[in-house]
Amino acid sequence: MNGHEALAQAILTSTDRRYTVPGYPITKIGAMTGAEMVINEKTGLEYALGDSIAGRRAALIVKNAGVNACVDPLLQATAQGLIGGVLLVAGDDPEAVGSQTSQDTRIIGELAEIPVIEPDAASCYRAVEAALRASEEFSRVAMLRVTPAFLDGEITDGPVPRMDARGRLSDRSYTMHGRVTASRVLFRKMQEWSESSPLNIWAAEPAGVGPKAGPTRVVTVYPPPAKAAEYRAVHEEGLPFTGDHCRHRILFETEGRSSPQTLEERGYYRTFCRDCPFKPVISLMQEIGMRPVCDAGCVVLAMNPPFGIGVASYGMGSSIAVAAKSTGVALIGDYAFLHSGINALMDVYGKGLPLLCVILDNRCAAMTGKQPSLPLERYIGWADPHFVPVHDTGEIQRLLETAARPGVIVTSGTCPEGQEHEIVAYRDM
Repeated sequence: MNGHEALAQAILTSTDRRYTVPGYPITKIGAMTGAEMVINEKTGLEYALGDSIAGRRAALIVKNAGVNACVDPLLQATAQGLIGGVLLVAGDDPEAVGSQTSQDTRIIGELAEIPVIEPDAASCYRAVEAALRASEEFSRVAMLRVTPAFLDGEITDGPVPRMDARGRLSDRSYTMHGRVTASRVLFRKMQEWSESSPLNIWAAEPAGVGPKAGPTRVVTVYPPPAKAAEYRAVHEEGLPFTGDHCRHRILFETEGRSSPQTLEERGYYRTFCRDCPFKPVISLMQEIGMRPVCDAGCVVLAMNPPFGIGVASYGMGSSIAVAAKSTGVALIGDYAFLHSGINALMDVYGKGLPLLCVILDNRCAAMTGKQPSLPLERYIGWADPHFVPVHDTGEIQRLLETAARPGVIVTSGTCPEGQEHEIVAYRDM
């Protein structure tokens, strides 16, 4: 059995949902797993994160350049956390045989501070299950890096049982800085996981990575196991990633050792402007019992007191696809929607997914200085949205309760001049 066949079989066994954007060298894997084609890779990862929130395991299968489109939600997920395991299968093309670039996607794994596993012929099945378990243990996406030489080669190991675990979303009592600190605490544990992984084999020189030969096998390539630094020769495809990284400390000594900061310890939380016209919309959603996935921008404040209705946030334009596979309700601003949320909404409409998208239209990027945004109605007519002034709360409530799914509600209002997000003392909660 070659790598394509074995990897596809392992992914089918260990995951519940699969998404793909075809491209060399992973096209066959997407087809063999029956992966759902998506409009772009970012949307695919967001769907997978939505599955994760719902407790399902999911995989996204993409080529090297496709990983680039996933970077924003990929990085956001490390601090936000997840529940079901999410596997990012990255097909690298070191010789640029069928690609316009030969990038080494392990570098993006390092940027996102996620576990990166590069299987060899003897660890294919175990590597898939280990990656998903690591995703759940460390509450972040896990990357499986594969190359044509691995996919075309013969696989010598066999199927392993699926053993689901459960990750966790970041503690809502943490500040944003606290969430990052908590993710670094888990990163330290991830280093220990790499050191002790049974996927690695320690023997004589040289050390081989992926399909490269060597009696010593390094499979957990990030964080790299410190023991690999003892080897003079590390053979791998692409950049000398493992050879270079195993000789350097991954985190500064103080990183991942302090306790995560909470809102109570900081003494305050941030919420909407005092006269924000959209507060009644958030209140209505709260009264109805809606639990939206929040986007970047002002709407992320719906996760904070006094509302606390947001379930999670995975970055710019991410709420639509994540919510389509989890809570069924996305809360997003007009700027983020046009930035990258619109792609996901097209995919949602094309597939008839049961999503209600609520867009707060203030004609600006309010979180970053009220820079003007493009007129929403110019781009969204195809979705047959309901346009409602923010002061018509009766109609907004009716639509929240009865609008078709997929459906879009656009509530328009004007940000108050001279006001900024309120900072409220924690003791006043």
